[in-house]
Amino acid sequence: MVSDRHVRIARKIFDANQNRERFQPLRDDDTPESLEAAYHIQDEVHRFLQAETDLGPIGGHKIALTSAAIQELCGVTQPVYGSIFASTIRRSPCVLKLSDFMRLGLEFEVAFEIARDVMADGAPYDTHSIGDYVHSCMPAFELIDDRIADYADLDAASILTDRCWCGGIVLGKPVLDWQDLDLARTPVDLRWNGETVDRAVAGDALGHPLAGLAWVANHLASRGRILRQGEVVMTGSALKTRFAKPGDAVVYSIAGLGEVSLRVEP
Repeated sequence: MVSDRHVRIARKIFDANQNRERFQPLRDDDTPESLEAAYHIQDEVHRFLQAETDLGPIGGHKIALTSAAIQELCGVTQPVYGSIFASTIRRSPCVLKLSDFMRLGLEFEVAFEIARDVMADGAPYDTHSIGDYVHSCMPAFELIDDRIADYADLDAASILTDRCWCGGIVLGKPVLDWQDLDLARTPVDLRWNGETVDRAVAGDALGHPLAGLAWVANHLASRGRILRQGEVVMTGSALKTRFAKPGDAVVYSIAGLGEVSLRVEP
């Protein structure tokens, strides 16, 4: 249940974002009493953003804190959820202005577009059952704006209340005939300014991209919500986050799914 305290904390987070203030974890009187309370605060942050900015409706969802290392750093044993506003969904090739972000990080993911509503009464979903709800998949960047956070002082509740730092996403070309790909073992490749700087497999996030999609569907179901037709879900980064500088040109490729690209301007 949302309390006046939750609304007060959400207002503080919203104002800090609008004023481009450095990220501060929630401490003392602002500390959420649980992850569930943090999600109530996140809901209120979304409400303020929709009421007082031009971001518009939510058009997608993301999973965050997928690796054991980052979970340990943030004091949890599970991922966390964030929403993506439709107005922040971009298509490749894309030009980003670094000045639009306080500090821009890139993450490298598989994105799924939902074919039909994923109803709450069908939960729990798993990597097999959730695949029936996928219309297309594609390589994608998540644009992380951590607001110059101090990574020595982080916790999961503070991050998720701040929308998991999602500054938008960039999507590659949708692929409809993805079903025969072994997404757990599909190679991925990151080129930064023409040089290959990292390689892995798409399943390095939670073992399989569909595991991330199922987790999001189950999380929404637990809160009485559904994944809707046409929404996009980001399933966790296969590679470590990298921070962008003016002039950077970045291409992320997934075998069988093509590539997504962006260029960074000041």
